[in-house]
Amino acid sequence: MNFLFDLLQGAGLAAANGIRPFLPSLLAGLLASANIGLDYDGTSFAFLEAPVFLGILAGATVASIGAGKALQTDRAVLALGAVGIVLGILQASASLDDRADTWWPAIPVGALCAVLAFLVARSLLARVRSRLDAETAGALPFYAEAIALVTAGLSILFPPLALVALGLLVRLLIGSRRREGEKYAGLRILR
Repeated sequence: MNFLFDLLQGAGLAAANGIRPFLPSLLAGLLASANIGLDYDGTSFAFLEAPVFLGILAGATVASIGAGKALQTDRAVLALGAVGIVLGILQASASLDDRADTWWPAIPVGALCAVLAFLVARSLLARVRSRLDAETAGALPFYAEAIALVTAGLSILFPPLALVALGLLVRLLIGSRRREGEKYAGLRILR
């Protein structure tokens, strides 16, 4: 049962990193260094709770929020997404390595969850940003960071809640795909 909970915890952390890459990893590292819900000491992933790594994550979080509009280009979004996927895989693997002998099953689970979260967040934020004025759209990164932080925190403290987060992500993905198919349905009638 611990294996399943650790895998769910890792899946939730990976999803949180797919939404926004740095703050969920920072939270996980801080909690792991305090041995709250996680403990990376004695694992292959002990560097995830090292003060230097946490400092880098804190700086990257501030920089990514401060960069604002500069990170809204396709190239920057994809770069942040790639970082989030890598961090998600690392966090999922570390979560499983905390109490299990084998951590490699977390690699595909972490990758899948991080990619799912990235695709959903990218699509949702792009749709919402297109409907908002520039000033209001500037607050979207803060909302994304908050959602990622809550997802990570709940997944660490209550691993089964990762299933709820993943279910919501799948529902959002399916809903966005359906809306894309309906986008021009009304225009066909005019022909």
